[in-house]
Amino acid sequence: MRLLVTGGAGFIGANFVHQTVREHPEHDVTVLDALTYAGNEASLAEVRDRIRFVRGSVSDGELVDQLVGEADAVVHFAAESHNDNSLANPRPFLDTNVIGTYTLLEAVRRHGVRLHHISTDEVYGDLELDDPAKFTPETPYNPSSPYSSTKAASDLLVRAWVRSFGVHATISNCSNNYGPFQHVEKFIPRQITNVLTGRRPKLYGAGENVRDWIHVEDHNAAVHLILEKGRAGETYLIGADGEVNNRDVLSLVLELLGQPADAYDHVTDRAGHDLRYAIDAGKLRDELGWRPRYTNFREGLAATVDWYRANEAWWRPLKDQVEAAYSARGQ
Repeated sequence: MRLLVTGGAGFIGANFVHQTVREHPEHDVTVLDALTYAGNEASLAEVRDRIRFVRGSVSDGELVDQLVGEADAVVHFAAESHNDNSLANPRPFLDTNVIGTYTLLEAVRRHGVRLHHISTDEVYGDLELDDPAKFTPETPYNPSSPYSSTKAASDLLVRAWVRSFGVHATISNCSNNYGPFQHVEKFIPRQITNVLTGRRPKLYGAGENVRDWIHVEDHNAAVHLILEKGRAGETYLIGADGEVNNRDVLSLVLELLGQPADAYDHVTDRAGHDLRYAIDAGKLRDELGWRPRYTNFREGLAATVDWYRANEAWWRPLKDQVEAAYSARGQ
């Protein structure tokens, strides 16, 4: 298969490329990435001689049309994804998440190419902390931020192009990922690298917000399965039953790094901070037979801590700038 991976130098996309090269060597992989601040070509260094890398925007109609015309399938990871950044400046989220997805949809429509669209559980809004419910493919959309609203818009565009034009596409909405190559602006790598650089970790509010954590390798294994066996027009939710609140995640990070349990600071909570996410991945498990490998969050987090310890050269150039931006916001 000739695969076009958009956003393949970002966190989840880069891990997908590594996993594809390792486990599906028969595929030819082309990566399209604009290398904005969240994309890092160094994340692909180990596989650079086994893929084709193209620097460019998913909103570039001419370039996207050319690359899609050379592909059998497209996996669409490219997105602006940080909630805090979307609150500070929503426009890039519209450009990439909405216009970029539209541009890609028109190209796969013209060329009759298979598309898998990567989305987020944040399109569903949030759940109460004491609510036993979980998100399902039938949960109504109720996005809370500029980021999640643009991802919701992109999902709806995909659904419309499937119904209106017969585009062969699937969608997956995944819970919070963790693992190697995640930008240090994100919660888990930020706390790990704070400790590694002698800074005190930071916790929004009381830290009671719950996320449904999944290791990035489990997410990408599910994407490969959906790409191979998923039914056109269907939405699959990806989650590993990993609900943990932010305070407990931070406590575990501190423990794994040999720090006192109280060695962190509380900071002002994020505006509109969603309370809880939880995924019901029953459709993915029952229809496609997917099972996560990392069922023990502590084990997966320990492996992630080890990766950041061993790869300081990858994240160190990013760290000071990220912390300066957080400090300017009092976070």
